[in-house]
Amino acid sequence: MTEFAKMSGFTEVSPNYFTLNKDSPKAKLIAEAFQWYSPKFSPKDVPRFYDVSSLTEKPEVFSTMTNVIADRYRALPKDQQPTHIIGYDARGFIIGAPLAVALGLPFVLLRKAEKSPGLLVKSDPYAKEYTEKAPDTMVIRQGAIDSTSRVVLIDDLIATGGTAVSGFQLVEALGAKVVEFCACIGIPFLDGVARIHAYQDGKFKNVPIFTLIHDSQVKDENCGDPKEWDSNKSRVIEASNMQSM
Repeated sequence: MTEFAKMSGFTEVSPNYFTLNKDSPKAKLIAEAFQWYSPKFSPKDVPRFYDVSSLTEKPEVFSTMTNVIADRYRALPKDQQPTHIIGYDARGFIIGAPLAVALGLPFVLLRKAEKSPGLLVKSDPYAKEYTEKAPDTMVIRQGAIDSTSRVVLIDDLIATGGTAVSGFQLVEALGAKVVEFCACIGIPFLDGVARIHAYQDGKFKNVPIFTLIHDSQVKDENCGDPKEWDSNKSRVIEASNMQSM
């Protein structure tokens, strides 16, 4: 049994996949605040596009999220606690940075398309989330972590698992250990958790995955679509046209 499996306040949804207990006040606060959008009003063609900014725009919710995650890692034995927080480009930066500050740890960026300076280590190409077809790669600056590092990988959500695996691959390439992969929510029909654990015959099956809440906790009424909007209009409004509206 892992240290995470022993922790009170959390539920093991499936082997090595944990969430907050759904009946806890903190889980309810996060689930009630989490907005989603239909394909018409989101950048991805999925039934529910979860908007992490609906959480970060509410200070109480954002603070609760950060504290829940930070307390989870503080509760580990000292020799198992993370030494680095690693965030994925781009929404993982939003969640990971305040977490790193709360824990007093270095915050490391995983960037797409070789956007970081210096010597870089690049992942294998991976399929992007949802319906995007072009493969992408993730990079980490050489020297950001090493064989003594224990890292938490963090992103806003788990979709197909491809982006997540790229981070696992880079951490492994630099000789470090993944303590856990953390996100706000997973999208069950894309089966990302299972895909991460099944990657290369289960190479990462023993690495815990944690999401604050489960998709089933977010209600239909959390849809953020405008109630009245001409379906023939674009959802993007030019700034110069705002005064005429």
